[in-house]
Amino acid sequence: MNTTTPFWRDKRIKPILLQLLFVIIIGIAMFYFINNALTGLKRMGLSLSYSFLNSTASFDISGDKLIEYSATDKYSRAILVGFLNTLRVAILGIIFATIIGVILGIARLSNNWLARNTSKVFVEIFRNTPLLVQMIIWYSAVFLTLPLIGDNYNFANAIFLSNRGIAIPWFKPIDITWIWLSFIVLGIIGAVFTWKWKIKQQVETGKRKYPSIWVFGTLLLSIIFPFVVTQSGPFTLSIPEINPNGRSFVGGFVISPSFGAVLLALVMYTSAFIAEIVRSGIMGVNKGQVEAAQSLGLKSSTMLRLVIFPQAYRIMIPPMTSQYLNLTKNSSLAVAVGYPELVSVGNTILNQSGRAIQMITIMIICYLTFSLITSLLMNIFNKYTQLVER
Repeated sequence: MNTTTPFWRDKRIKPILLQLLFVIIIGIAMFYFINNALTGLKRMGLSLSYSFLNSTASFDISGDKLIEYSATDKYSRAILVGFLNTLRVAILGIIFATIIGVILGIARLSNNWLARNTSKVFVEIFRNTPLLVQMIIWYSAVFLTLPLIGDNYNFANAIFLSNRGIAIPWFKPIDITWIWLSFIVLGIIGAVFTWKWKIKQQVETGKRKYPSIWVFGTLLLSIIFPFVVTQSGPFTLSIPEINPNGRSFVGGFVISPSFGAVLLALVMYTSAFIAEIVRSGIMGVNKGQVEAAQSLGLKSSTMLRLVIFPQAYRIMIPPMTSQYLNLTKNSSLAVAVGYPELVSVGNTILNQSGRAIQMITIMIICYLTFSLITSLLMNIFNKYTQLVER
């Protein structure tokens, strides 16, 4: 007797039905929450419109600003100020945390007793202390305890340390800066092609073609040529001075206490985790590779640079990506020390306008966008460094 299996018990159809059921449940849940939010907003006389972003902000952002901003500007510009501040601390934090973390990770495996144990103490202290506590300590116990601006620590009338921040000389762009940047970019592109060209010649002929010297010459030419054309440097040096009102600095670059505290805390905290990633990556390299390098008589530094590290960073890239994403998201704690990043500015706008859903959505989109871009770049780098199997 022939029996027909019901379609809902068919092994080919059953997974599709379960997935469809899951999507329906999620859709119903989302509809319920969105409808509930819209009903609540309508009851309060509000809407989900984002037109409020064109309203006047009516609040000032003191301290760090990468673009001009005043209280008469719109909410949208205030959000841009906070977003750029978040980007600045995130990008600088990633760069410095990577450099310090790599050094500490290598030091953890050093044969030098002092380097090994100093690195270990650093990692254990900063990795096991809450990040928010570190920020507050850097801000309250380090930066705010510096002398008043009138009694500042002064080094050669160029570097000033006070509770208003650290002022250092800085480069100031001029009208011909873009000419220099254009030639430098062209020089870097030319150096890359020169390197590949010379390496190809070296492989084909079997003779040494000194690609490093050619690259250096290309880069040097990209600096000499614009200097000959413009008869000037790309920047002028701006030296900081104390404002006549005696309350702030003018010129140079000022590292505010809040920015300095946030950056130092993020760098120290994240570099401790990166150090462990680097250590585990180096230890993950096959011992046979190390023994083979030692048998060739390579120095420890050469062995690390040419044999161990190129294999180790393939192991490091995925967990390093997670630390970069964590650093960016952890920058939201900067609100505790008054640094005007995205969350700080967003909370101010939320309290003034009452547009909670809109502001939370904007903050989520900003962090999500930066995180996805970071992940994409790291995944491209990861794919580029993978071993090609035949």
